[in-house]
Amino acid sequence: MKRIALALLALMLLLAPSAVFAQKVIKLAHLNPQTPYDVASAAMAAVFKSEVEANSNGQLKVEIYPNGVLGKEAETLTQVKAGVVQSFISSSGGMAQYYPLIDVTNMPFAFSSYNVGYKVYDGEFGKALAADIEKKAGFKVLGFGESGGFFAITNSKKPIKTPADMKGIKLRTMALPLHQAIVKALGASPTTIAWAEVYTSLQTGVVDGQMNPISIIAMAKFQEVQKYITLTNHLYAPYVWVMNPKFYSDLSPELQNVIDDAARTAIVAGRGLSRIIDATDKGLPTLAEKMQVYVPTKAELKQFRDAAVPAALEFMTTQYKDEGKKWVEMFFSAIEKAEKELGY
Repeated sequence: MKRIALALLALMLLLAPSAVFAQKVIKLAHLNPQTPYDVASAAMAAVFKSEVEANSNGQLKVEIYPNGVLGKEAETLTQVKAGVVQSFISSSGGMAQYYPLIDVTNMPFAFSSYNVGYKVYDGEFGKALAADIEKKAGFKVLGFGESGGFFAITNSKKPIKTPADMKGIKLRTMALPLHQAIVKALGASPTTIAWAEVYTSLQTGVVDGQMNPISIIAMAKFQEVQKYITLTNHLYAPYVWVMNPKFYSDLSPELQNVIDDAARTAIVAGRGLSRIIDATDKGLPTLAEKMQVYVPTKAELKQFRDAAVPAALEFMTTQYKDEGKKWVEMFFSAIEKAEKELGY
C-alpha cells in the first residue's frame, strides 16, 4: 500500500505542472502567403509567433493560418468573434463590415511620409480608434499593422497620368465605400472583388485594374496580368490586427503583456520589411521588368488630389454625419501633431 501511495504521489507531481501551466493555442490567420521575407503580414505573423512562444514560458503556442485558408475576411472575422480563431490580421476593407468608420483611415493623400503614419497609428489617435472598434465591433485591437505602404494604381488598358485617363477603367476596390467614392471621383468605375479572386479577375478582364502598395502588387504577381503602373501614393491604410476579447481578457496580466509586446515588435518588423522591399529589386524593379512605370508630376498629382480629397470629405460627412466629421477632424489633427513633432 505504501508503494502504491508513493507511486500515486509521484504521478500527481508529474501531472501538476501540466495542469497549472496548460498551454493555450493562438490561431493567427492572415490573407497572404506565409513568406516572411516577401510579405508584411507574414513577417508580422512569424515575429509574433517567435516572441510569444519565447516569452510565455511555454504557456502560449501560436499556430499560423496564412493565405486565407480559414475563409474570406468576413468569415475569418466571424470566427474570431466566436472564439474559434483567436487572432486575425484584417485589411481595413474586411474590418469595414463590422466597423464602417474604419473608412477614416482611407482618407486620400493624408500622409506626407511613413513616419507620420506610424506616429498617428501608434499614438493617441490609434488608441482611440482601437477603443472604439472594441466598443462597437467587439474586437480587441492589438495594433495597426503594415499593409504594404503607399498605394499605386495598375491597369491593363493604358498609361494613367491624370484623372482624365481613368475614364472607362474598371478598377477593383476592397469593400470600402470610401474607396469606391474616391475611384468614382477620379473617373473610373469601382468594382468590389474579394482578395482571393483579384488575380483571376484581372487576368480574365472582369476588371481592368486595381490599387495596392508596391510590395503587395509584387507579392501577388499582378505584373503578369497588368501592363501599366502609376505611382500616385494616394492611400496609406493599415491592417487592423484583432484578437478575440474574451481570450485576451482570460489571460493573466503577464501573458497580456507578452501578447501586447509581441504585437508591437511584429508591427515594426512588418513596416521594416515593406520599406526594404520598396528599396530593393523585390519591389519596383521587379514590376518594371514587365510593366510601364509612370511617376506623375507635381501638377498631375494635384489633379488627383483635387478630385479625390473633396469627394472623400463629402462622403465621410454625408455617410457618417457628425461622427464621421468628428473622426476626420481627429485624424487630421493627429497628422498635424505628428508632422510638428517630426519637424515637417
